[in-house]
Amino acid sequence: MEARPLLDAGEYALHVEGDLTAARSWFSRAYALADEAGDGRLMAAAALGLGGLWVHEHRPVEAAAKVESCQRAALAVAGHRPEALRLRIRLAAESDYRAGRHRTILPLLEQARHGPDPVAYAEALSLAHNCLLGPDQARARLGLAEELMRAGARTDRPSDALMGLLWRTIDLFLLGDPHAERSFSEVSGSTAARRNTAVWFAVAGMRVMLGIRTGRLDEAERLAYECAEYGKAAGNADEVGWLGAQLAAIRWYQGRIAELAGPLTELANSPKLSETDNGFLPTLAVAAATAGDLRTARGALARFRGDDFAAQPRSSSWLIGMNGVAEAAFLLGDSEIAARVYELLAPYAWLPVMGGRAIVCVGSAHQALGVAAVTFGDTGRAIGHFRAALDQNAALGHWPASVLSRFRLGRALMAKGEVAEARTELAVAAHEAEAFGMVLPGEPAARATCVRSGRSWRVELAGQSAEVDDSVGIRYLATLIANPDVEIAAVELAGRPDHAAGQEVLDEVALRQYRRRLEELRGDIEEADSAGDFERASRSRAELEWLANELRASTGLAGRARRFAGEPERARIAVGKAIRRALDRVAAVNPALGTLVRDAVHTGMRCCYRPAADLTGAALSADHRESVSR
Repeated sequence: MEARPLLDAGEYALHVEGDLTAARSWFSRAYALADEAGDGRLMAAAALGLGGLWVHEHRPVEAAAKVESCQRAALAVAGHRPEALRLRIRLAAESDYRAGRHRTILPLLEQARHGPDPVAYAEALSLAHNCLLGPDQARARLGLAEELMRAGARTDRPSDALMGLLWRTIDLFLLGDPHAERSFSEVSGSTAARRNTAVWFAVAGMRVMLGIRTGRLDEAERLAYECAEYGKAAGNADEVGWLGAQLAAIRWYQGRIAELAGPLTELANSPKLSETDNGFLPTLAVAAATAGDLRTARGALARFRGDDFAAQPRSSSWLIGMNGVAEAAFLLGDSEIAARVYELLAPYAWLPVMGGRAIVCVGSAHQALGVAAVTFGDTGRAIGHFRAALDQNAALGHWPASVLSRFRLGRALMAKGEVAEARTELAVAAHEAEAFGMVLPGEPAARATCVRSGRSWRVELAGQSAEVDDSVGIRYLATLIANPDVEIAAVELAGRPDHAAGQEVLDEVALRQYRRRLEELRGDIEEADSAGDFERASRSRAELEWLANELRASTGLAGRARRFAGEPERARIAVGKAIRRALDRVAAVNPALGTLVRDAVHTGMRCCYRPAADLTGAALSADHRESVSR
């Protein structure tokens, strides 16, 4: 069999059908026949076809090395034929791509630009575009794509102009351009695109991204698996990585990213990933940290960082990777990493955080910068970034990212003490999250602590603290805080064992037990002092003081047990007033802390401390506001 018909079949499979698997088979057989016949021109044509439409199509390393060997052998016998320049362009692009650079391909593009071969010119534009992947090259890429659309009109291959349109659409999305979806409609409506499976795989990837942006998360997941099938049909190795990235974004917004810790570990080590694609390591760090596996999270970040985060190649996954570093640093509380990623991301604040060929988007880069700022303690700067993220996410039409930005803005405002605005933002975020089926991510809701220290109590929550004097109300509050999400009847808080009207707060049996314990403690203190055991003496004195206060609060004249004068309603009023007085004392020392704790405490016939309300604004219901204002 001759090589020419095999080459023709390969050209059709590649440039019309976009069937990379079939094209490789045709070109591989054609190369073997041309090599056997010593036909340098056909060897070059077959070796060029083996390269495919994109760069780095051949994975793992062994397959890539075999194709490169064919291309170098063909170049060695190509002489001064036009195919020689095309082979040099292909080899330069592959080398630059693996090194995360573009210094070799651009001079060759300039040579092709002024040369006589329109195919070499179109290929050089497309391959150079593959090598300009960093966020700082976003506008330069768009220029190449538009140039390719014009150059493609001069070749007889339908894939050239189509690739120009595809790249232009991708570039507009990566720039956050308002005309991106208009360009997407053009390429997705193209008959040539529908016939070309490899191009349609990229179109399907963008469709998943748009599904996530509009908050149709379940539909986006279905589209992600459909996209992977197109990739498999085309023979594109990216189908594995794209599906992983898309599912990670969907699970992130669903609050289920921890489920992917295991699969992401495998994916981060997959030989099907591009050599420049390390973006799954930060995503793994986020999933592991969310699942509570801090060791794995820190290890994944360390692998990604290497000597320095700045050494990471500016690949198509760079922004996604830096976003993951910011989120992981937040979950790990690592302010040093947060500060470094902030420094690296700041120049790209204006860009959307997207990965690959616009196949996944997690919103404005301001979001990641705000998360980093929160982590290293600059709440004011974080608020500015979250406000900017809200505006940009609205412009992108990325509603889940917008919900997340609003939620984090509310938390930052709350931490800064701007309570009224924080409540509004958090309430809106909670409502919108429910509409989109989202679970807002972040660290578990912070819980207050209320610990006795001598004659005072120390209340702490979310980095805020206050020390207040002992009182009946602060002891009620301490009991609630020590039993989060547990409803306790007001009569029980006040010391009543049941709901029978007129029963004593402490019955006679309890009084005798308290007094007996007081005598035991006095003896224990005396014994400990004599033995020089000051720690034991201190513990006994603290308990003695607490018991004495309990007795004073629960007994009346002549040491008789105090009684409630009426039904449980009296207990509700007394306990509610005591807790509110305690909260007023906390707020007098630290207003922000007082507000945070007050929003989490519910008083009434049954009282409760709900930590989920501390920062999420869940306590903004009318019933809650009424209960704490009584």
